[in-house]
Parts: sequence; C-alpha cells; structure tokens
Amino acid sequence: MHEKLRTIAVIGCLLAVIIACYNAGERIKGHILNGRETAGSVSGSGTLVVLDAGHGGVDAGKTGINGAEEKKINLKISLKIKKLLEEDGVLVVMTRSDDNRLGDTQKADLKERVRIMNEEQPVLAVSIHQNSYEGTEVRGPQVFYYTDSDAGRSAAKILQEELNQIEPAYSREEKGNSSYYILKNAEVPVVIVECGFLSNAEEAEMLVSNEYQDTLSEAVAEGIKKYID
Repeated sequence: MHEKLRTIAVIGCLLAVIIACYNAGERIKGHILNGRETAGSVSGSGTLVVLDAGHGGVDAGKTGINGAEEKKINLKISLKIKKLLEEDGVLVVMTRSDDNRLGDTQKADLKERVRIMNEEQPVLAVSIHQNSYEGTEVRGPQVFYYTDSDAGRSAAKILQEELNQIEPAYSREEKGNSSYYILKNAEVPVVIVECGFLSNAEEAEMLVSNEYQDTLSEAVAEGIKKYID
C-alpha cells in the first residue's frame, strides 16, 4: 500500500515538473517573439535625420496676419516631429532646439545650418518653415527640393503626398528650386517644408493651434519614415 502511494507521489511530481517546464518554455518563446516584433517595428533604427527649425532669435521669420511669429511655429513643429521619429527608432539632430539664431547675420546663420547638415551626413535633412504671399486667399503646405537632386525630389514628393492628405482641397505639388541657400549648398538630400501660409487668416490660426501642429508633424514624420524605408 505504501509502495503504491510512493509510486503515485513520484508520478505526480514528474507531471508537475513536466508542466512547469512546458510553461517556462512557452514564456521564453513568448519573450523571443515579442522581442522580434518590437525590433521589427522600429523600421528606422540607426537612421539619422537632421531637422532644421527655420529662423530663430532676432530673426523671427515671417509674421502672420494674426501676429504669429514663424520662428516659434517652426520650432514647435520640429520638436514634435523629432519626438515622433525618435519613438520609431530614428536618430535626430536638430540645428536648433531653442529660440536662438545660429549666426550673427542671416547668411552666417544659413551657413551654420548647412555646415551641420553636411557634417552629420543624414539620410535626409528637413527644414521647417511657414509661407506667406501677397494674395491672402492662397493656402496649403508646399515642399521644395533642389532642382538637380533626384533624392531631394523623391523625398519632397513623398512628404508632399502626406501633407496633401490633411486638406485635399488645397493640395499642391512638390516644387524644384535652385536658388534657396540651404537647397543649393547642402551636400545631402534636403527639402524645405513650408507648412502653410501665415498670410491666410484661417490657415494662420490653424498653424498656431497645437492640434493642427500635431497633424502637420504626424504627416511630415510619416513622410520621412516612408522615404528612409
């Protein structure tokens, strides 16, 4: 009788060990799969992008019909884009992260921005700006690239398509340019994103809105990620 009880006890212990080993194996398997899924989701891991918040310091840039200063909007949007990219594993270098100009003169400021881009050698540099025009009815985001840059044209097209989804009624096409200092002198693919027109009353109010800045930032970040993928 005692022998039978011991046999049953041994069998019970063996079953417990087998079950414990199985559960441990499933947990390890789950951790491995979760690790693969996480690694796979960070598509931009290790890729470097330079974000350039236009103007700064004594250079306010354009002043909106509502009195908004371009430099402040540029920085807010750039910081939001930075956060979104870093969350997806993209490395980001900012030309400025506070309200300062990078040189004593406008030309010195632009030269320093280009120097940073050329020194960092990113896969893409994106300069954030706000537009203005004498016709107050004009609105909508516009992306510029250097006319002779195939990579710049490709990046501009992708970003323009993402931005056009925000307000399809005001869709634009990416535009080549051969005179803008940053586009002409950067040795890396670079685009200038004019997020909207501060000369348009409705759009100017949207551009100072935190919610609309979020929308713009998401579109630009998505475009950048599509380009680098």
